[in-house]
Amino acid sequence: MPDQKTNAPRGWLLLIYRVPPEPTRLRATVWRRLKGLGAVYLQNSVATLPAAPAAERALRKLRHEIVEMGGTAQLLTSTALVGQADIVATFQAARDDEYEEIVDKCQDFLAEIEKETAAEHFTYAELEENEEDLTKLRNWLAKVTERDVLAAPGRAETLRALERCERVLEEYAAKVYASDADGH
Repeated sequence: MPDQKTNAPRGWLLLIYRVPPEPTRLRATVWRRLKGLGAVYLQNSVATLPAAPAAERALRKLRHEIVEMGGTAQLLTSTALVGQADIVATFQAARDDEYEEIVDKCQDFLAEIEKETAAEHFTYAELEENEEDLTKLRNWLAKVTERDVLAAPGRAETLRALERCERVLEEYAAKVYASDADGH
């Protein structure tokens, strides 16, 4: 759990691993799992997460899978004597990159609705498609927010972008309903 004053974790979990060079999909599998957990690499094959029970369970499971793949893995707890701020900054930068991707997709979402509005394409099918896209954005943000245990600064901008998407979709929905009421 992060320290409430500094937002820095009280400790770290380190996964140090080696997987067989072939097949390469094993390495990719480990990388994807670590990315999904929100881990960052301190160097090749050394990944870290803030110490927390859920993170420990996930890394223990991944360690077991690595060994099952024919690799080796050690899971350690650690504290940073020097460089804590650098590790926190690396975590925040990783989350900010993810938040930035979501903001970009929000802009794409808004552009799509703007295009449909300009073309006066107010159909229930288009509304449903846009609702599905917004749901995907919400789910993606929820996953990133879950990984963002160190409160990356990009979260606030991303929340604002998603709120704008929600408002614009509501406006578009109102136009779809009005178009339906007019008998179009």
